[in-house]
Parts: sequence; C-alpha cells; structure tokens
Amino acid sequence: MSSSWKLSAFAPKKVVQAALLTHDELDDWDFDLVISGREIAEDRPQEWVLEGWYPSKPGATQKSALADLFTGKAPKITVEKLPDQDWLTLSQQGVEPIRAGPFHIHTPDFSPDPSANNFAIPAAQAFGTGQHETTAGCLEMLAAMKRTGMNARNIADIGTGTGLLGFAALKLWPAARATASDIDPVCVQVVEDNAALNAMRLGPRPGEMAMVIADGMDDPLLRARAPYDVLIANILAGPLTELAPDFAASVPPGGSVLLAGLLTTQEPGIRRAYRRAGFRLTARLVRGDWSILWLRRRGA
Repeated sequence: MSSSWKLSAFAPKKVVQAALLTHDELDDWDFDLVISGREIAEDRPQEWVLEGWYPSKPGATQKSALADLFTGKAPKITVEKLPDQDWLTLSQQGVEPIRAGPFHIHTPDFSPDPSANNFAIPAAQAFGTGQHETTAGCLEMLAAMKRTGMNARNIADIGTGTGLLGFAALKLWPAARATASDIDPVCVQVVEDNAALNAMRLGPRPGEMAMVIADGMDDPLLRARAPYDVLIANILAGPLTELAPDFAASVPPGGSVLLAGLLTTQEPGIRRAYRRAGFRLTARLVRGDWSILWLRRRGA
C-alpha cells in the first residue's frame, strides 16, 4: 500500500474519447501515469472525465502530459491526493472481466475464459467495453435471441462504439454479414484495432463487419444493405425515439430491433414510439436503472 494521486480533466464525451485514442498511439508515455475515461454519471452520458493515477505527487510534467492529449485548449486539470491504498488496483476499478451470457469481456491484461466467447477490449475504451449495464444487457439479450432459434443473416449495430455488440452478434451468427455505424469518426480506428485484437474480420462479405460513419441510418451503405434481421441500437432515448420510423423501414416484418441506452423511466415513451412504428415487445431486461428491449416488427 502507498499514497497515490489522481488527476482529473472534465470534458464532453467526444473530447475525452479523442484524448484516449491519442494516448493509445503514443510510444513514449510515462506508464506510471495510468489513465482511463468514463461518464461522470449514468444519467449524464455525454459528460465525461479523463482520469490519471500516479504513485507520487504529480508535477508540471504529468499535468502537461495529460493536457497534451487534448486537441486545442485542454480542460482544467485538477489534482487530489487519495487515501493510502494500492494505486494500481484503484486505477483499474470497474474494468474487471465480466460474464454476460456466453460472453467473457476483459481487458488485454486478463486471461480469456476457455469456456466462453472472449473479447478483449482495452480499459481506456469505456464507451462500450461491456462494463456498462446497457452493453452487458445487450450481450445477454443477443444470446437469448439465439436460444430461440433465430437465424440472423443480416445484422446492423447502430452507435457501435468499440464494435463489441456487432462482433458478439457475428460470434452467435458467424455466417451473417454485419454493418456497424457510429456518429463519431474516432470509432473507425477503435473498431479496426479491436477487430485485429479479437481476430474479427472487417469487410462486406458474410462473416465480416463493414464500418461506416453515420448519423442514425443516414448513410448510403446502411440503406443499401437493409433490410436487417437484427438491428442493434445502444444509444440514447432521444435518438431512439427519433429513429423509430427509420428503423421500421430498415427491418422486415418479423425482424428484430434490440434497443438500449434508455433509463427504465424512459421505457414507456420508447415503447409507445415503437408501437406506433409497427413493433411489438418480445422481451425486456432491466439492469440497474436501465432497460434493454427486444422488439419485433409486426407483419404487413
């Protein structure tokens, strides 16, 4: 046990994600300074903090290193002394391996589970590592879909983040083709890196996942590859509501949408929007304050 210190920089989600990716590309980083990013509260998913842990009092060098990860003007960096404890363990809190259905999600520092479908996702990629209850709930629901005998041939993962949910769907239906999208261009490199790390194939053919940058379904490739047997959207309640008609146009009668990123208090409004768009509820999970919904489109 020893004293440790924490540096914090608060910024919008997109800014922190970009800083994390800059850090991943550095070869001369001081690895005594361990960093990660996270949302500051479950009900404020766009507000993030970049945190750094250091085993002694950080000086100008450490603060400058953290500030240099940001493009343009860096946010204010605060420094606080933490209680005496194992600082490395503290820096890794919340990134322990998780088991969600048949999936074992872990950082590269942990060993795979030979009895599970394993995915290694770096801890710095907090946007979709499996640690969040919505992501874990989606993994469980995908497994439940598979257990019903569903045969998915064409899959979409809207708001993919790390690519994890699209990759997981391909593990369950390896002959399917998948299309992943995200509004944030940062995610292209993230998905490519995670595909390489987990031996997943990127591309347009069956068993592969294509990646595009798009706002909702606003992309020629996304529209051309529809209709989707399974459309996954782990985003936010507002966009989920707005996208209900577009999702209905992208899923055939009998096709499924898997929705997450909504609080249980927001579920009634989401269900009304999708009922009007022609969907019916098939199953739901509640994980903490979050709802995960499986809906199927009614016949014409």
